[in-house]
Amino acid sequence: MNILVLTIPVTTLLVALFVLFFMAAVKGRQFDDLETPAFNPLLDDEETTDSQEHKNA
Repeated sequence: MNILVLTIPVTTLLVALFVLFFMAAVKGRQFDDLETPAFNPLLDDEETTDSQEHKNA
């Protein structure tokens, strides 16, 4: 039973920290747009000319 004296406060502290981090992320608008970052690698390609393709090969 003595272990509960240690684990309950530690667990309560960890839960409070996770709630604070989550609230900070929500306040920082981190969860507003979850779909656009997945499309960014598809949109970042630069147009290459034939001469640039031959130099890289």
